[in-house]
Amino acid sequence: MSGWLLPRDRDPVGRTDRPIRITVDGEPLTGISGQSVAGVLLAAGRTSWRTTRSGAPRGVFCGIGACFDCLLTVNDVPDVRACRRPAADGDEIRTQSREESA
Repeated sequence: MSGWLLPRDRDPVGRTDRPIRITVDGEPLTGISGQSVAGVLLAAGRTSWRTTRSGAPRGVFCGIGACFDCLLTVNDVPDVRACRRPAADGDEIRTQSREESA
């Protein structure tokens, strides 16, 4: 799927988007080259992907990388800000939890 462009003559609005595929907690998701990881997750209907120590859900809050609410693990690198990281074809992403043990 990666590496090809949608031909202009096949798209009614002339887009040449390059599709990408990422995996989030084992679930394959598709996006468009240039989207942030948060953009791909939001487009897939996921509004939260991290929990705080109290168990509260978190996703995008500020959208500019200042608040750290959208942290996740990308390709085994923890604490990546989803709003700042461009999604790349083949990315393996895991959601994070800071919940305290019961």
